[in-house]
Amino acid sequence: MVNSILNKSFSKAKRVTFSRDAKIVFFSDLHKGDNSYADDFRRNMEIYYHAMELYFDKGFTYIELGDGIELWENISFRPIYETYKDVFELLKRFYERKRLYLLWGNHDMEFRDPIILEKVMRTFFTPKNIADKDAVFDLEYHEGLVLEFENTNRSIFAIHGHQADYMNYKHWKFNRFFVRYFWKYLQKWFGISDPTSPAKNFKGLVRVERKLNQWILKNNQQMIICGHTHRPRFPDPGDIPLFNDGSCVHPDSIIGIEIENFSISLVKWHYKDKKKGNQTEKLITQTILEGPVSLEKFL
Repeated sequence: MVNSILNKSFSKAKRVTFSRDAKIVFFSDLHKGDNSYADDFRRNMEIYYHAMELYFDKGFTYIELGDGIELWENISFRPIYETYKDVFELLKRFYERKRLYLLWGNHDMEFRDPIILEKVMRTFFTPKNIADKDAVFDLEYHEGLVLEFENTNRSIFAIHGHQADYMNYKHWKFNRFFVRYFWKYLQKWFGISDPTSPAKNFKGLVRVERKLNQWILKNNQQMIICGHTHRPRFPDPGDIPLFNDGSCVHPDSIIGIEIENFSISLVKWHYKDKKKGNQTEKLITQTILEGPVSLEKFL
């Protein structure tokens, strides 16, 4: 069943061609919420915004690999938008430069419906004229992307990763119901982890990775970049080319993947203490966790 889901996702994925000198950054699993106790992103919002401003200025294309918005714990998009208006406005700047691709994951799967998406866009990004209407309302959320590079015959398959997690793909509404009305409060009161999430369930995490690995082996070592499990993954050349960009809800840090100069890196943005006289100030800095390694080693 999972193999069939992945095959269908790959065949229907939007194909995008990049030059070999393209600059691309991947983040996933932001889970932007309403700034409540259950909003895991609020602690890292400043780090994320800082990194994204730099990526915008440097000409990067931004690919968000799903679960950018937490629509399991939150019934309405309005409080999320009002909490992170500056972040959405920054994403709009990427969009206006045609440097934005958004994928849906299991926590924002509602956005696979273009009618729901247009309703949200009409409410929060009201166009001023017909030209603005045409520009705003062609925003799409994709299930997957196939990234092709000029002068190569191989590609990268970008997905959220819940396609290899049957319950979170086929029965996401059932899982959403329990998270929204039960586990959210059990987490608050008793610290009980959400059993529907592979990020908090090691057996589920391993199962998802194993199924993705099996699909890659059956499909001519097709390189994948995904999220979903929140566990960063950067294989060595020659290993199964399954990459995971981690998440943006790690403690005081966000982790993502960069492609630049036809090389791939796993990066971490985090706070770093810097002494200034008797004062200590927190600066946001980037650490390269893995790479850069030429994409030719994996394609």
